[in-house]
Amino acid sequence: MCMFCAAVPVTAAAGVALDSKQRKQRKVAGLPVQRFHPILIATVFVILLLMLVSAYFHIKYPRYF
Repeated sequence: MCMFCAAVPVTAAAGVALDSKQRKQRKVAGLPVQRFHPILIATVFVILLLMLVSAYFHIKYPRYF
């Protein structure tokens, strides 16, 4: 498995963990629920970027993966 393909699930897990931590902190602090989740949006953007880079390298250098 290439490094880009391996980074997709790691990024997803880290993004969900960070979002969960932020939600828990807001709940403990008594703040209202956020409607806009910047961590999840950034996570989705990074995953899409990793998938594009992975596709590029799998097409450009197929014998190495």
